[in-house]
Amino acid sequence: MARKMLIDGEVNHTNQVEEEAHFDFDLFVIGAGSGGVRAARFSANYGAKVGICELPFHPISSEVIGGVGGTCVIRGCVPKKILVYGANFGGEIEDAKNYGWELNEKVDYNWKKLLQKKTDEIIRLNGIYKRLLSNAGVKLYEGEGKIVGPNEVEVTQLDGTKLRYSAKHILIATGSRAQRLAIPGQELAITSDEALSLEDLPKRAVVFGGGYIAVEFASIWRGMGATVDLFFRKELPLRGFDDEMRAVVARNLEGRGINLHPRTNLTELTKTEKGIKIYTDHKEELLADVVLFATGNNNPYACYEGLQYSGLLKQNAIGRQRICRASIAKKQEQKKELRQEKERIDLLLLFCLGRSGVEMCLKEENEHSQTAPNAQIRNAEQARDEDTGDEVGGGVKKKRFSHPSSEEMASGRAGRAPNTKRLNLEAVGVELDNAGAVKVDEYSRTNIPTIWAVGDVTNRMNLTPVALMEGTCFAKTVFAGQPTKPDYNHIPCAVFSIPPFSVVGLSEEQALEQANGDVLVFTSSFNPMKNTISGRQEKTVMKLVVNAETDKVLGASMCGPDAPEVMQGIAVALKCGATKQQFDSTVGIHPSAAEEFVTMRSVTRRVTASGKPKANT
Repeated sequence: MARKMLIDGEVNHTNQVEEEAHFDFDLFVIGAGSGGVRAARFSANYGAKVGICELPFHPISSEVIGGVGGTCVIRGCVPKKILVYGANFGGEIEDAKNYGWELNEKVDYNWKKLLQKKTDEIIRLNGIYKRLLSNAGVKLYEGEGKIVGPNEVEVTQLDGTKLRYSAKHILIATGSRAQRLAIPGQELAITSDEALSLEDLPKRAVVFGGGYIAVEFASIWRGMGATVDLFFRKELPLRGFDDEMRAVVARNLEGRGINLHPRTNLTELTKTEKGIKIYTDHKEELLADVVLFATGNNNPYACYEGLQYSGLLKQNAIGRQRICRASIAKKQEQKKELRQEKERIDLLLLFCLGRSGVEMCLKEENEHSQTAPNAQIRNAEQARDEDTGDEVGGGVKKKRFSHPSSEEMASGRAGRAPNTKRLNLEAVGVELDNAGAVKVDEYSRTNIPTIWAVGDVTNRMNLTPVALMEGTCFAKTVFAGQPTKPDYNHIPCAVFSIPPFSVVGLSEEQALEQANGDVLVFTSSFNPMKNTISGRQEKTVMKLVVNAETDKVLGASMCGPDAPEVMQGIAVALKCGATKQQFDSTVGIHPSAAEEFVTMRSVTRRVTASGKPKANT
């Protein structure tokens, strides 16, 4: 029976040929990761006949290897979190001593045991995902899928047999894959895939990148006792997140013993008898057992190229906005008012950058002493042209590494690349962006009416729960007669560093960019109760960003133990449009860290849209 699809409240009648055509499937999905499985199951529940294909299982992916469950389950969120749990015990053992636990000085660690437990768990989850599909009545094919026509797919099975099926709708959900940076000796480095399956725990690890993947693996290996050096291009890690909270994360990384190397690029890797030799653009040399490439903009809040194509990037969305870019000349007018705040930023930079970056940072700060304080970090980071990598100064252009461009992503030179190369999309006419991501509209539909795409392959907001949301919205739109657009506002996110960092809503910088009036900033920094006994010198920091006129809470962030668990609840409040007064009127749970979010009543600073702080009144 032919189906009708509702878009914006209007029935979209298919042409007579399609109405009378017979298809093998109502929906065929290529890719059985989080988004694909969700879309397939929900579509089947709405009465659709669904087929899905996925590459054969392996912990380390390639163009011809994958596995049901996708990146998150097999080589992403789940195994990463297992390793984070394992790494946390390193600090817990130290903290336990002041709680009366008498421990031997030497504590042995069995990496291979954890690795086997991790592998057992992802195999179990792979089986669960297969059963979920089977129980929903979805037909699973193991093999490589590609699109050969607007309504036709081809599946190459493991034995080489090719099968072709017709489908009224085709959904692309093939995700993305980690890439290596193109420098001499790149083959000696690993990506996050291999990092989750190393046979031996490294004693010396180098991580190149400043995104959440880099920060998380640096924390994991350090927690397990390795010497870790973290190199990144900017002044602070986690570009795109709230600057003040980025500084907190950097301080914690150093406090845990990770060596930070800001504003530094790796230029070459060579193999020696003593390990991998790393060369930097500052003429540094060091040896490591493993080098992890985790470059590229892997802040999910910055993956909005697809949203810009679809028209979803609105004023209140969190996207790839180039914020606070007023010229230095204009900001010279604010010189007097900014001096005191500049001193605060200088101290902040000193506090978070440590020995390795402070001299360089202070040099640039002195050269640009007129810069507005709330933009100092960002202006320093944006001194190089983001698109070309050219550093401009004194009338001279000098080629430097910078934030990877879309062309770099497309050529596989940085970060993660969408898995679209082997899908035959160009031949069918499906439009891709410069990074190779599938372009879609507000309903996840491509320029070909029968072909759709969800998840990381569209490079919108690359998070597993977002792919699940997109898959759900797709199924409702196409098979339930309920046209539903994914809502990208107030999506919480966590960085599982040690301790973890979690956010929802707007950062202070994003709030200022979008504000029509003043923004109120509330912060709290305190020693967690557990640390008062253990003696660990590591503070929890919380932050709320509030619209001064409406009292609406625009954003929240936290760095400290259990931050993701706390932030999930805060996300519900922001989704419901909570005000600061409603936060203040909520009774806290005592004693807990979370209660601090409902007791922050004193304004830390009041900031105008121009970026100039006002005296608290």
